Amino acid sequence: MNTSTDRIERQIHIKAPRSKVWRALADAESFGDWFGVALKGKRFVAGEPCEGNITYPGYEHLVWNVMVERIEPERLLSFRWHPYAIDPDVDYSNEPATLVQFELEETAEGTLLRLVESGFDQIPAHRRAEAFRMNSGGWDTQMKNIDAYVATH
Repeated sequence: MNTSTDRIERQIHIKAPRSKVWRALADAESFGDWFGVALKGKRFVAGEPCEGNITYPGYEHLVWNVMVERIEPERLLSFRWHPYAIDPDVDYSNEPATLVQFELEETAEGTLLRLVESGFDQIPAHRRAEAFRMNSGGWDTQMKNIDAYVATH
């Protein structure tokens, strides 16, 4: 495994209490608001799938689908998904999924949010580089999105 191609790592310091960042992250409806997916009436439950229509412009025809893996209140939320699965005519269900983990750590100034998405080396070679590139840029945007969401809600 080459960690430079297998995983994306991001972190952001959010000037808010950990409990507030946790609500934005672990409440499915709030998550959907900043992430760009319609999750009204949905919940994240460990061991269960969660899905909703993507609301990000240009991707509204896609369904966001994850399998929630772990929930450790105010510390960790993780799920598995098929990265950059954007062709509605392709069945990605037989591909390995990447693992997305959000970890929260309380700091003197607020909360450190760490994001790791790993498992790209297992994605089929013909889509691996593009999935990594697109998700890498996507996580840059999503870290800004959650920071802005927490600041305004």
